[in-house]
Amino acid sequence: MNVSTRQLRAFLALAEQRNFTRAAALCHLSQPAFSALIRQLEESLGLRLFDRSTRSVALTAEGAEFALSAQRVVEEFERAVAGMHDHAARRRGRVSVALLPSLAAGWLPQVLAGFQARHPGIELRVADVLSEPCIERVRHGEADFALAATRAETPELQAEPFCSDDFYLVCPAEHPLATLREVRPRDVAAWPFIHLSRTSSVRQYLDAATQPQAMQSVMEVDQLATVMGMVRAGIGISVVPWLTLFHFQAPGVITRRLAWPGLQRHIYLVRPRDRSLSVAAQAFYEWVMARRPEGTQQAGGRRRTPAPRAVSAPRRAARS
Repeated sequence: MNVSTRQLRAFLALAEQRNFTRAAALCHLSQPAFSALIRQLEESLGLRLFDRSTRSVALTAEGAEFALSAQRVVEEFERAVAGMHDHAARRRGRVSVALLPSLAAGWLPQVLAGFQARHPGIELRVADVLSEPCIERVRHGEADFALAATRAETPELQAEPFCSDDFYLVCPAEHPLATLREVRPRDVAAWPFIHLSRTSSVRQYLDAATQPQAMQSVMEVDQLATVMGMVRAGIGISVVPWLTLFHFQAPGVITRRLAWPGLQRHIYLVRPRDRSLSVAAQAFYEWVMARRPEGTQQAGGRRRTPAPRAVSAPRRAARS
């Protein structure tokens, strides 16, 4: 059976007008062409839908029953087409993104607010998780793309550079390291150190850059807000990326950039290799790529002078 929406619209017009001439005009067709559509529809269904006479046109019992279904089909089709037009015009859609908590808490809020103001009909879902869960969400189709500190280049995933993140010493303002002209790994290793968990990208980059030098670890925590509290209380010092510095803007705490070889965190945008982004996800992808964090090394660009804090955003506890 091959029934077209054109035939259904012609059928509904005739069911409403009960006149071939008026119904044909309503469909912008000649009467012979209109009559052919009705005849083809009846032949496809194997039923007579109209009783015709020289004076009138009336629905058969089967035609009256079919009219209810035909109306629903046409209305659903028109809603579907209108919905696709909305998607194409970026008026509707859904985007899911996974990213590091340090990006989600400091950089993302203003970026997200600007996008929602431009595309209020697009629903955005955010997962602020560590790098491996970020990658897994993309791999399993739970996120359209991710911002992670892992270059996931696989047959199913592709990664492109997003930004690079310098590291900073954080310590009390009166700490002896605050006055040194140059802070080296062995200088930091001489003092009690607050570590982030081993599963965090921050810890992995720091361990790789300081080997074989071991830090004098006094505590390992999960949250950057906890690191801040411990440093401020004088329990220890720490080293964190630039993108997390909004946690450490407080009286009595200073930050100093560390120019240690290999100590730079690279953030990648990870997306599926074998499937295209939806129109909504493509729009958000273009939006975030044009608004990468200021003060970091951007892919293909030159380093901007680091600002004393990250993009203004609500402060909250986060892993990195």
